[in-house]
Amino acid sequence: MRAERFRTTENMGSKARSDVRVILIGGASHAGKSTLARSLADALGWRLLPTDTMARHPGRPWRSPPEPVPDHVAEHYLTLSVGELITDVLDHYRTNVWPTVQTLIRSATAEASSDRLILEGSALWPEFVATTSLDALSALWLTASEDTFRQRIHHESLYRSKSLIERTMVDKFLDRTLAYNKRMIDVVDRHGFLRIDVLQSGIEELADRCLAELNRNGRLRHHPGLFA
Repeated sequence: MRAERFRTTENMGSKARSDVRVILIGGASHAGKSTLARSLADALGWRLLPTDTMARHPGRPWRSPPEPVPDHVAEHYLTLSVGELITDVLDHYRTNVWPTVQTLIRSATAEASSDRLILEGSALWPEFVATTSLDALSALWLTASEDTFRQRIHHESLYRSKSLIERTMVDKFLDRTLAYNKRMIDVVDRHGFLRIDVLQSGIEELADRCLAELNRNGRLRHHPGLFA
């Protein structure tokens, strides 16, 4: 895995900091956000919250057998174009998730707060984060290759066992994921945020690299044993 870009920006703070209280981990579905966030939370002893639980959305168009895909989820993926799916999910994040995230950030970064928080999820869209100017906040976004996303989504959805209509829904979800990732990379790079390609790295290697990158410019207080 490698750090693709790393620059401090006006929105993320222009000087080195050692008082970070909130880490945001964004990225497209199946980039590995949840696994990385759990690893970092365990290593740092911080509280972890996924944004997926903050508001309902159609989500993934597959379920564990024999549970069927709900009709409204099937309709969502079968009737909307990829562009419409992207617009819909970003509107959902902006309206239904980001206000809650902002409240959590303000609470955790308040002067009297002792809370240390890791938030992870696709709802952490970089344009939203760019509007937040807090010295106690750091963020990174995970990316992956098209093959990695395809392999992971096909594996989790049991793609080979699906019917034609079920595969069509998974294909649409994959196309949305790839489009989201491409657009996200453009926005992340435009704002100069931290972007890390997961490649085929194990979680320990990925977590170590992310911690090192966050710590590089004093963005994360040193914790004994984490950077040995």
